[in-house]
Amino acid sequence: MSRRFGQNFLVNRNARERILEAALKVAGIEAPAAGRAWEIGPGIGSMTELALDAGLRVSAFEIDHGFVRLLCRLFGERPEFHLVEGDFLKTWRGELEAKGAPDFVFGNLPYNVAAAIVAVLIEGFAEAGIAPVPMAFTVQKEAALRMAAKPGTEDYSAFSVLCTSACKVKLAFDVGASSFWPVPRVTSTLVTMAPRKEPIGAADRKAYSFFCRASFSSRRKTIKNNLRAAGWADADVAAALEKLGLSPSVRAEVLSPENFEALMLALPPRAGLANSGRGSL
Repeated sequence: MSRRFGQNFLVNRNARERILEAALKVAGIEAPAAGRAWEIGPGIGSMTELALDAGLRVSAFEIDHGFVRLLCRLFGERPEFHLVEGDFLKTWRGELEAKGAPDFVFGNLPYNVAAAIVAVLIEGFAEAGIAPVPMAFTVQKEAALRMAAKPGTEDYSAFSVLCTSACKVKLAFDVGASSFWPVPRVTSTLVTMAPRKEPIGAADRKAYSFFCRASFSSRRKTIKNNLRAAGWADADVAAALEKLGLSPSVRAEVLSPENFEALMLALPPRAGLANSGRGSL
């Protein structure tokens, strides 16, 4: 085991079965034999085994070389199993190009990479011309609350906007620490993400995501000040806010995903916006 990968394995079979059931439900798959899934971080293969036994075709992304060898021994002879070795953030595109988008994605995500992985599955897929796919992830409860947070709440952030602008996010149920080994010091939560029929900001997902991050860059500052720091002129921001009936002193944490889209479209394009990088969520 490696601490740097944040490995805690889900050893409670009942919890695993509930997670798979919820994942299939959000994906709308009633006959698993027809489904193709991506699993991120299979570890010792506990969820992988359940998914394969249910009839799913699974592409499993594993970064730890030791567990890669274990997974090959356990499932290597099963034709419905495909292993992708390496960091998901570096290998997902090759799998997408080779085999196309999966029907859904699931996994037990370490807190330190959960936001980056979700961002790839929303922003990266959009950049590749693919709509979001259903997702179900077990994450630290703190991250789950951020993913589903509503405007005006303490947990609301650019990450909340990213998630809720593309998907309908639901906190399915908590998974207690005793369900994992080694036992973590935190509670985990299963988050399900059903793609919205009309995602917000979908016309330019990368630009929209950057705009939201810029708006949240300093929570204590007004959105006008944050956007000035990101390169927009005060006069343009003031005019756009007035056009939308928003206060010039409004802060990002009270705006909905729809508000962010409307405000971005009301502003003149900022040079280099589409290439501004992923930044902080």
